[in-house]
Amino acid sequence: MIESFRDKLINVLVKGKLIKQKDLDKALDIQKKLGGSLGKIVVEKGFISEKDLMVAMSSQLNIPPIDLSKYKIDKSITELIPERIAKQYSLVPISKIGRVLTIAMSDPLNIFAIDDIKILTNYKIDLVIATENDIKEAINNYYGSHGLEISKILEDVPEDIEIEKAEDEEERIDVSEVAEESQKAPIVKVVSLMLNEALKRRASDIHIEPSEKFLRVRYRIDGNLHDVLTLPKKNQNAVIARLKIMSKLDITETRLPQDGRFKINFEGHEIDFRVSVLPITFGGKVVLRVLDKSSLSIGLDKLGFLPGPLNTFKTALARPYGMILVTGPTGSGKSTTLYSIINQINAPERNIITLEDPVEYEVEGITQIQAKAEIGLTFASGLKSVLRQSPDVVMVGEIRDFETADIAIKASLTGQLILSTLHTNDAASAITRLIDMGVEPFLVASSLVLSSAQRLMRKICQNCKEEIDISKNVLERIGVRPDEIAKRPIKSFYKGKGCSRCSNTGYYGRLGILEAFLIDDKIRDMVMKKAGSDDIKDYAVKQLCMKTLRDNALENFVNGVTTLEEVLRVTSED
Repeated sequence: MIESFRDKLINVLVKGKLIKQKDLDKALDIQKKLGGSLGKIVVEKGFISEKDLMVAMSSQLNIPPIDLSKYKIDKSITELIPERIAKQYSLVPISKIGRVLTIAMSDPLNIFAIDDIKILTNYKIDLVIATENDIKEAINNYYGSHGLEISKILEDVPEDIEIEKAEDEEERIDVSEVAEESQKAPIVKVVSLMLNEALKRRASDIHIEPSEKFLRVRYRIDGNLHDVLTLPKKNQNAVIARLKIMSKLDITETRLPQDGRFKINFEGHEIDFRVSVLPITFGGKVVLRVLDKSSLSIGLDKLGFLPGPLNTFKTALARPYGMILVTGPTGSGKSTTLYSIINQINAPERNIITLEDPVEYEVEGITQIQAKAEIGLTFASGLKSVLRQSPDVVMVGEIRDFETADIAIKASLTGQLILSTLHTNDAASAITRLIDMGVEPFLVASSLVLSSAQRLMRKICQNCKEEIDISKNVLERIGVRPDEIAKRPIKSFYKGKGCSRCSNTGYYGRLGILEAFLIDDKIRDMVMKKAGSDDIKDYAVKQLCMKTLRDNALENFVNGVTTLEEVLRVTSED
């Protein structure tokens, strides 16, 4: 009988006397209940060190071990296996001789991974063993385009900067030492490189997250987070202090959340970073929001909205007063839409005032106010003061309560154009949300000019798109009509295969989808009678010819701009 891979590993552990029988039994019981790799379980539970397991497996399986930290890998070798595959199977290619590709793996018993790599690369595979942590670090270093450079820079950081933490005691930080260290060339270079690489890769956010043993850096690209690299724990305080100093924050404050911002010049234009520091178990988590003002000057026409809902929006903006609402969940692009509108209507003859929390983009020619609830400057109190400044247009960052809603609506009835946002799933729900807050239906009916909802969806990467077949049954089931298929401008459907340009995701860039309807007499009558959002939406679709978010998304899919999976992901509630 052929010995299974799990039996081989058990043999390795037992013959080498590397684990107690009771610990092995416990690990086997965990595997039976939860699944997963036995090797990973015994290491995670502390029954054996990762290095001892590697050496024992190397001896028993006759596969040589390797210390990846002392090995330099040529970039042409790592390009043979995509980052996604390397992470999935915890492996990294290290050399190629003829038709033989040498792979370092933490689990050389994973025959499925080996078979997949053979098929993917069309090479014969030779194996060496490395620890999982070494492989993770190698992937971060060699696949992240700036990983090698950062590792080299950090070699210049002295070892004695590490701040030791006594057990069951608070971390004792020499602030002067950390402040001094954060200004040294290596740390300054690392932070600069991190920011520049984020901008090159079109990141909207940078997440710097302390853990027990290292500092993880992730970029949010096209709405999804991607691991970029890990930095040594010893550099954590200096990196965070550097970011705090750039943001003019107090580096001695480690117990309370902090907010700040800073600017850098990148490829000839100014980029703002909004900084949030949150105290967590292992230090301060820093999230940097990337705010590129140049993206606002493109106007509404360039946000990707389809002509129908876009024209509805433009009709509403031509009104001299009233309220326009943009709704959607966090991260759906509401702020960008509002700022694009402000940028488009900004003119010397208009007094435009915004009330925000926080002020995201600084725009010349308008008055911007930062709400500060801790000193009593709320949206409601701030809005009262703003209305005394004789504004033509007021943008309220978000309507969160009855008082703000009431003041904003009454302002829109006295000659101001009010722009604001709400957190609802669709355009019709904005009306019922205002009434639920306590606003009188007659005020909502009189003031509201337009209600809209939007989402952001990813576009197929044009560099690696490939044709796919989708059956008519599937298309009809999700709502694509045969006549739409017949008149579409392209003959095939597409998806992104994954390439270096799109970080093997198959997507590159995002566009907005929008549903919007103007408030007519019939809707005003429905609002007065407190009709439900479903009835209002049904009327808007049938009588006002409103295209829903799903309709917009499907049109982009039929036109070959995005994928069916993305349509379903973004408009799942429809």
